[in-house]
Amino acid sequence: MVEITPDRGAFRIDLGELWSYRELLLLLVWRDVKSRYSQTVLGAAWAILQPLLTMVVFTVIFGRFARLPSDGVPYSVFSLAALVPWTYFSSALSGSSSSLVSSRSLLTKVYFPRLMIPAASILAMLVDFCIAMVVLLLVMLGFGLLPRTEAIWMIPTVLIILSITAMGAGSWLAALNVQYHDVRHLSPFLIQVWMYASPIVYSSTMVPERYRWLYALNPLSSTLAGFRAALLGTPAPTLSQLALSLFTALIIFVAGILYFRRTERVFADVA
Repeated sequence: MVEITPDRGAFRIDLGELWSYRELLLLLVWRDVKSRYSQTVLGAAWAILQPLLTMVVFTVIFGRFARLPSDGVPYSVFSLAALVPWTYFSSALSGSSSSLVSSRSLLTKVYFPRLMIPAASILAMLVDFCIAMVVLLLVMLGFGLLPRTEAIWMIPTVLIILSITAMGAGSWLAALNVQYHDVRHLSPFLIQVWMYASPIVYSSTMVPERYRWLYALNPLSSTLAGFRAALLGTPAPTLSQLALSLFTALIIFVAGILYFRRTERVFADVA
């Protein structure tokens, strides 16, 4: 009998092994997409309704009542332009943090790189993002607004930063969730705090100039502001702010992956 066990190097990531399992990753992504849309009442419509309904609530509360500035564009479009990437990030973080627990049958039966599970959850959410992106463009056209083609490079940059941040934080929470099941209560709280710490309902220009470098330590601050700027022409983050957000995102990514690798040898025992 041949026993296959994970590599004993707690801080070693075998990129060659990950690449050899790429077909499994695609199957896991497809599984997550099917489970998300099959046997549901709303199906893919939820990817449209979630940001739209949130936009309506934010427009009434923060646009009409609180009268927060929206950088010269209608508040509905202003909020939706940040809600689309935010919804992708929050869904990816929530899904990846619970991915190991929901896939415990796989953990106890076969060996494969465990990083595939949270990674698949994050990649599956790109389907929702693409659907919501079409809705956002239609809403913009309804208000007579067109994307700024000269800043379109910001969109893939934002997706990369959001994805690596979600992967790092999600891997860390997923590993903790396997060992301590009450950690699942931490994810919704973390997501809620992170939302109000990011420029979704308000403009990043409201942050005093002397504190913007500190604000840029939140990897979502510059990315959401940059995404909104690319589409609507609102004030964009500086390159230094974007670089600082990317640096923080990379720290979260590396720390999350290393903690995941350090603890993955016990996943099958405690799942």
